[in-house]
Amino acid sequence: MEYEDEKIQRLGVGVTNNGYSDWSSADIDAFIKCKWFRLSRRGSDFRIESSADGVHFGQMRICHLFNGSGKVRFGLFACSAEDSSFKAVFTDMELSERRWPAYDGQPPDEDC
Repeated sequence: MEYEDEKIQRLGVGVTNNGYSDWSSADIDAFIKCKWFRLSRRGSDFRIESSADGVHFGQMRICHLFNGSGKVRFGLFACSAEDSSFKAVFTDMELSERRWPAYDGQPPDEDC
């Protein structure tokens, strides 16, 4: 989440892939101070979702990593681009079974 002004902030996802980085973002109300995030994987395809309540998630992005079939590194970050301060707290990180269901007609999943 990136603070913009008193009305909006931006919720973003950055992806570094094959030597290039890009960023997708969506405007959200500035009063939102807490979000849940979920990353799911199907082979080399990844889906990032967010939630306001930790129960109902909405898709933010789907991306394909060219070298994503093996181990990958991912994470959350907090930073301040200007001379300012804030408090960012990350809690309750867990690894669990994938929650990205296969589409009708999609071949069965192989271990990934």
